[in-house]
Amino acid sequence: MTVGILIIAHGDIGPALIGAASHVLGRNLAEERVASLRAGHDEAREDFLALAQARVADLDSGDGVLLLTDLFGATPANLSRELLQPGRVAGAAGVSLPMLLRAVNYRQLPLEALRDKALTAATECSAPLP
Repeated sequence: MTVGILIIAHGDIGPALIGAASHVLGRNLAEERVASLRAGHDEAREDFLALAQARVADLDSGDGVLLLTDLFGATPANLSRELLQPGRVAGAAGVSLPMLLRAVNYRQLPLEALRDKALTAATECSAPLP
C-alpha cells in the first residue's frame, strides 16, 4: 500500500508537474494514484470541496492522501486546509517538481513522515547555479 497524492493548485500547475514528473521517472504517474485539481476563485467553494473529497476517497487505498498545493495563503491552499484529516489527509504548500518527485519516491512512508520528507525538497533541492 502507498499514500495517494493530490495536487490542488492554480491553473495548469498540477497537470504540468505530474507530466514533468512522469517524464523524469519514465512512467505515467496518473496511473499510480497521483492526480490534480485546479482551484482558483471561479468555482463555488462547496462544489469544489465535494469534488476534492471524492477525489481524495478515490486516491486513498488505506494509507491516506498527501495534498500538495502551490501557494500558502491562496485559494487552493485554503481549500486544501479544509480537507485535512489527521492520519488520513495531510498537506503541504509550495509544491514543486522536486517536492512531487520526493513524495512519489517515498510514498511508502507513513503519511505525516511523507509530508515532512516532501517538504525537505524545498531546501535540499534548491541551490544557486555556479
